[in-house]
Amino acid sequence: MKYVDEFRDGALARKIADRLRAEADPARRYAFMEFCGGHTHAISRYGVAELLPANVRMVHGPGCPVCVLPIGRIDLAIRLALREGAIVCTYGDTMRVPASDGLSLMKAKARGGDIRMVYSAADALRIARENPGREVVFFAIGFETTTPPTALAIAQAEREQLPNFSVLCCHVLTPSAITHILQSPEVRQFGTVPIDGFIGPAHVSIVIGSQPYEHFAQEYRKPVVIAGFEPLDVMQAVLMLVRQVNQGRCEVENEFTRAVTREGNAAAQQLVTGIFELRTRFEWRGLGEVPYSALKIRPAYARFDAERRFALQYTPVPDNKACECGAILRGVKKPTDCKIFGTVCTPENPVGSCMVSSEGACAAHYAYGRFRDIPVVAA
Repeated sequence: MKYVDEFRDGALARKIADRLRAEADPARRYAFMEFCGGHTHAISRYGVAELLPANVRMVHGPGCPVCVLPIGRIDLAIRLALREGAIVCTYGDTMRVPASDGLSLMKAKARGGDIRMVYSAADALRIARENPGREVVFFAIGFETTTPPTALAIAQAEREQLPNFSVLCCHVLTPSAITHILQSPEVRQFGTVPIDGFIGPAHVSIVIGSQPYEHFAQEYRKPVVIAGFEPLDVMQAVLMLVRQVNQGRCEVENEFTRAVTREGNAAAQQLVTGIFELRTRFEWRGLGEVPYSALKIRPAYARFDAERRFALQYTPVPDNKACECGAILRGVKKPTDCKIFGTVCTPENPVGSCMVSSEGACAAHYAYGRFRDIPVVAA
């Protein structure tokens, strides 16, 4: 398959690995954060970490939209279904994220809530048309990749004057989170690790382009390489980062030139800007409140804003004390550092959000055998 098979070539992977071993300075250590869960998935699935030199470490970042969704936001969606009697529509992975009181959207559905998995915002629109006597709420999550379809759904609802459709908007922004990791005193208080550079997300960058990363690459002196999701994409990006660090450069480079431009998708950006505006603050799981890191619906479309329509008030909820998702999302700990990983917490019974989505670091480690890294304790 074009742009897939040739980016999974084992012989080429070994050549890039040889190049990395030749160019990585044995006198120093490198730590690169792959922000996006898609890269975490690829690294685990294809054993990329095992091909890297011992002094090159990959750090998992908060780039899984399901993983960074705080408990309090899921509680709002559950309230809409159980207390307000709304039909709540959302993406599949969101259904299983643990919430308060031992609930999740899936468990709330078992209690009688009308909660439906959809594949797109357009599906939620269709359900609203088919159920004119019911309130239908689309629980919208995700980074810049999934934001344009939500904006398009709101614009379509406006054109149709659809009275029973609204959106609980939890869309978040990638560059703000990376900046927060680099500069926030709160995050440093939670605990962070030194980071020498970033692998920038692929799908997000198709929408926003590479330009938004240039500011913090220059200001915070951290190189960024935008990469595709195939194993050779990731390995080439690591090689490009090693070269930047060795040469003292802090630039934004684009490995994923077959899909990403500097300007991004102007039509999608214009659509999003017309429907959404910045929130001043938004809580991320593991990062706390991140300023200007999420979107809300503009007042002109207030009738489609579920927070306004149902007078919802957000209440922060702490994570399960046994779960290390927060530290894993910051790169401070690995999934195997969590005491309940692979035992109490599994994909079938997730305690934390990182075990829910296939893009979550814990789920990726579990699915591809990395749980075998847990040291065996003699009886």
